[in-house]
Amino acid sequence: MSKKRISKKAAVGIGEERVSILAELSIEALANGREDLAVRYVTLARNIGKKTKAKMPEDFKYCKKCLIPLVPGTNCTVRLTSEKVVTTCLRCGELRRMPYRKEKEK
Repeated sequence: MSKKRISKKAAVGIGEERVSILAELSIEALANGREDLAVRYVTLARNIGKKTKAKMPEDFKYCKKCLIPLVPGTNCTVRLTSEKVVTTCLRCGELRRMPYRKEKEK
């Protein structure tokens, strides 16, 4: 008996659902003081996203270097410069610079 295949849209939908669940779990684990578990959840979410081509949730930010979820005031600092939002991970020191010209023009 052959395996039943699902469509690519269904796979992406399932992948996005699981990625969002893992993102929530990683933030919850970080709040409970389990950084190792939070990093593991982010790693699993990234792997699922790669296989199913699902995207991470828009509001979920994590450090690209040490893979820990970034929660401002807890494990990262957020500073505004003239043209960028600079987020610094307090665990590894990685900087993340994001422009905000569109918001500034409005």
